[in-house]
Amino acid sequence: MPEATTSFDINDCLTRVKFAAAEGKISESSVKNISTWLTESRYSQYVPAITEHITAGKWQELDDVFWTVIPFGTGGRRGMMYPFGSNAINERTIGESAQGLADYVKDVKPDGPWTMAIAYDTRHRSREFAELCSSVMVANGFQVYFIDDYRSTPELSYLIRYKQCDCGIMVTASHNPPSDNAVKVYWSSGAQLIPPHDQAVIDKVSQVQEIPKLNFDQAVSDGNVHIIREEIDRALMSEHLKQSFDGPRDLKVIYSPLHGVGEYNVKSLLNEVGFGDLEIYGPHREPNGDFPNVPGHVSNPENAIVFEAIIEHAKTTGAELILATDPDCDRMGAAAPVTTDPRGPWCTFNGNQLAAMLGDFILNRRQSEGTLSSDNYVVTTLVTTRMLKRICDSYGVRCLEDNQVGFKWICNVMDLQGPDGFVYGTEESHGFLVGKYCRDKDGAVACMLMAQLAAWVKSMKKSLFDYLDELYRIHGLHEERLVNIGMAGSDGMKRMNSLMAKFRSDPPKSLGGLAVVAVRDYSVGKRLLPDGSTEPITGQSGNVLVFETGVEGNYVAARPSGTEPKVKFYMFTYMPPSELTDLATCKRAMSQRLDGYAADMQAFADQV
Repeated sequence: MPEATTSFDINDCLTRVKFAAAEGKISESSVKNISTWLTESRYSQYVPAITEHITAGKWQELDDVFWTVIPFGTGGRRGMMYPFGSNAINERTIGESAQGLADYVKDVKPDGPWTMAIAYDTRHRSREFAELCSSVMVANGFQVYFIDDYRSTPELSYLIRYKQCDCGIMVTASHNPPSDNAVKVYWSSGAQLIPPHDQAVIDKVSQVQEIPKLNFDQAVSDGNVHIIREEIDRALMSEHLKQSFDGPRDLKVIYSPLHGVGEYNVKSLLNEVGFGDLEIYGPHREPNGDFPNVPGHVSNPENAIVFEAIIEHAKTTGAELILATDPDCDRMGAAAPVTTDPRGPWCTFNGNQLAAMLGDFILNRRQSEGTLSSDNYVVTTLVTTRMLKRICDSYGVRCLEDNQVGFKWICNVMDLQGPDGFVYGTEESHGFLVGKYCRDKDGAVACMLMAQLAAWVKSMKKSLFDYLDELYRIHGLHEERLVNIGMAGSDGMKRMNSLMAKFRSDPPKSLGGLAVVAVRDYSVGKRLLPDGSTEPITGQSGNVLVFETGVEGNYVAARPSGTEPKVKFYMFTYMPPSELTDLATCKRAMSQRLDGYAADMQAFADQV
């Protein structure tokens, strides 16, 4: 502990912290974590900054960064950057993550040798954290493959498999705000951690005392950190090209990397497969962790607002498709003209619509090429459109849909079922994968397929929205909506837990005017009926509830986000083809039903 900070100072600070908790200024969990960081030698370098905050009475800041220990969620260990704190991304929590991962790999594979892969995105401190992780892993005896430039998350996943690494780390907070960063941790399969590895690594992280580090530049000079950029770029391009379909390329495309890493992968791939009329949207082109020209500074292609300025620009240029990827280029979003006139009205697609259209396109092309059989399968999740299942049925392939949220579960199914039969994996949060070259969603290959789909549809003198409507007429109208309720901080977590508990103990009786006839609780693997009886359900365990109505295809799912402080409500409606007398009228009716779902779920949440 620094000499400038005496035991008297520490005792005084601990007393102040306890008084602050008694006055309701910080949570009891913060008291425990602050005490740990003030008194244990492994945190000694952070003591002066913490005591300064306590002396200044910065209780809200202290509570925000100490109320919990930052967990592994569906997308890794993610959160707000702050110089210290157990619930923040900083040198200590990043270092602990790398050391815990190293310790676990060495337990699983005690005799070595050990190798790992690292990549990073355009966020603030991403390169710094990538070098820190490398330094820790080398100090633990690992050989490190380091992508020495901004590159995508799927490229990191591919690198792990390409070099047969034991594990990998991607430094990115995906589509979170500029204040955040994270480490996504990967296993030797190239997929993010799932049980038992995820909890085992967390256990190791909690036990970390010292974090050995070696100088990064020296590790490069010594040959323990291998710079791998050009080799892995070429190898991934080769794999991407294998996923391409022949067909028309007459299409004017605008692409936005949303200030992230995507330009290299997306631009080079689209050009390579024949899309020469490609514009990179200038205001979003600069790699910049502040995401300065994106509304709200949140670079998430799920949000329609990020496309508004690009659409206005597209109307002046005659562009026919807009594509965008998030900062680490593993998610894809798209917008297109509603009709065949690119100067007319435009609209964005939600993740479920993209999942269905790309699914039908991929299966159609595979069938035309003669490479589709009943041994093939598609993988999706519990909260993704059920239209994909109906599309798969029409092509005679399996759709494995009862999977928890998070692309790692889709990739787990790939390996359990055998990757040779895998055709397509997707989730409603704009994640898409074809082929077996990596084990994560891939925004670049999704952009390629979306452009190929748009050019194919254009060749038939139709718009993408015409194509989507045709799918509705064949498979039934599927309208979905996602509603998020933010619940930040320690109070937010308490409210989140209370809300999920209330859903389980006293669920809504009706939603949108439809009676709730059963509740599927995937945390216990049971389906609760109105009379109080239960029956078992299949599927992976997870904190997800599904509220069934008495009308086929009409239901609502609820789950706490694994990457952000909010509860997500996934809302689904369905009308079979036989009832689609007028598609526009039916769409309005389903939209009103979704409005009812949203109002009822919000009212229920407001009571907690």
